[in-house]
Amino acid sequence: MAKYNPFSFIQEVRQEVGKVTWPTWKEVWITTLMVLIMVTLASIFFLLADQVLGWVVGQILQLGR
Repeated sequence: MAKYNPFSFIQEVRQEVGKVTWPTWKEVWITTLMVLIMVTLASIFFLLADQVLGWVVGQILQLGR
């Protein structure tokens, strides 16, 4: 079993972090805005779908009365 050296591990991590291409602030803001817009649209869609399906089920259940 190989010996574990925490100092070499930290050096390797720092090397790998240096290779990362970090996004610019503009890219972060645009991506965040896109996510918020998509979450809003998805929540509106599911709200409407829930309302429509609830109404349809209510109409079907009233047929049995």
